[in-house]
Amino acid sequence: MKFTQQYNATKKDVEENLISFIDHIAGTPQKTIFESMIYSLEAGGKRIRPVLLLETLKMLGGNYTSGLAFACAVEYIHTYSLIHDDLPAMDDDDLRRGKPTNHKVFGEAIAILSGDGLLNSAFEIMSDEILKNNSAGSIKAMNVISKCAGINGMIAGQIVDIESEGKTISYEELRYLHSKKTGALIEASVIAGAYLAGADEKEIDAVKRYAQNIGLAFQIADDILDVVGDSKDLGKNTGSDKENEKSTYVSLFGIEKARLLAQECLEDAIKSLDIFDSKNRVFLEELARFIVLRKN
Repeated sequence: MKFTQQYNATKKDVEENLISFIDHIAGTPQKTIFESMIYSLEAGGKRIRPVLLLETLKMLGGNYTSGLAFACAVEYIHTYSLIHDDLPAMDDDDLRRGKPTNHKVFGEAIAILSGDGLLNSAFEIMSDEILKNNSAGSIKAMNVISKCAGINGMIAGQIVDIESEGKTISYEELRYLHSKKTGALIEASVIAGAYLAGADEKEIDAVKRYAQNIGLAFQIADDILDVVGDSKDLGKNTGSDKENEKSTYVSLFGIEKARLLAQECLEDAIKSLDIFDSKNRVFLEELARFIVLRKN
């Protein structure tokens, strides 16, 4: 199966299960929160994180079906972070994936609670799955997702991002910021998939290095697209980094050097997969290329 077909098939599996974990609240008194949650969940997106989790699990010979709950949980966490990131107190964005941001439709209070609801629902989903199978791999998977989404992971990156606005920060500081804000949940997705497949220490180390490199490449590509991308393709306004006075890989190094950095990350990511069977690792190699070369 070609990369695009496989990607779309895995993405479809995620999207067909995404709402099933919360649809029981559709007709309840708190139905507004359900409407707000599914508004952002169904707004589209590449679903890179859940696809990474499931395809890593598949590469390592794990039970694909057992990973769907964790894949959806990761997408819940990612979506909550976008809702909160768009709020006036944060990036104050009014467009996400070509649609008005959540707080523009439902108001700030509901948007905040919607994000909270998605985050907590993610842990309900994972803990319910653990109660069903009680495997060490699923416990480790939830643990790594918890850490990477928490105050030493994604939240740490968000804090540094906020405090760095209007300042010129060093490459080391910028790399730390994005290794947490963007990279941590990507890393969690890959490692969680490996844990669910029962990977050994050598395999965990290899996929972790892969994830760290594609996480950095993803952010560099985002920085480039914010300057040269088309807002219609991106589904959001461009030029926001400059408007918010944020340091980026482009502002520090320029477009061409930023592209070279992304290419270096791509090569390192692919190299880290050398320990795996050449046929099984093809999808993750192609996904790394997609992240660097994407147009949205």
